[in-house]
Amino acid sequence: MKILICEDNRLANKTLSVVLKKEGFETDTAEDGNQAIDLLQKNDYDLLIVDIHLPYHSGLELVKFVRSEQEKDTPAIFLTAFSDPQMQRQARELGIEGYIVKPFNPSDLVTKIKSILNK
Repeated sequence: MKILICEDNRLANKTLSVVLKKEGFETDTAEDGNQAIDLLQKNDYDLLIVDIHLPYHSGLELVKFVRSEQEKDTPAIFLTAFSDPQMQRQARELGIEGYIVKPFNPSDLVTKIKSILNK
């Protein structure tokens, strides 16, 4: 299974990648919305893990790009430092499968990922 991690914090990006690789997932990482779009145009992913607040394109814009422009229903998990009710509503409207507030327990994220991918 291939996962795209879009996180502008390099340490968090690297940590997520290491944790997921130990679980047997293949990962690509992007630090901003432009890098993410480049990767999305070149690769197919089974899951997106996206920080909501990214340089150039927000996490919401990335998921809209995948679902509208690419016409794919790739599942997505939002990571955010903010528990914003309006953002959670927008995520639900887009059909986002997970909304995780930072800081979080990596094992909880892995459990959520496995649950989504096993549906």
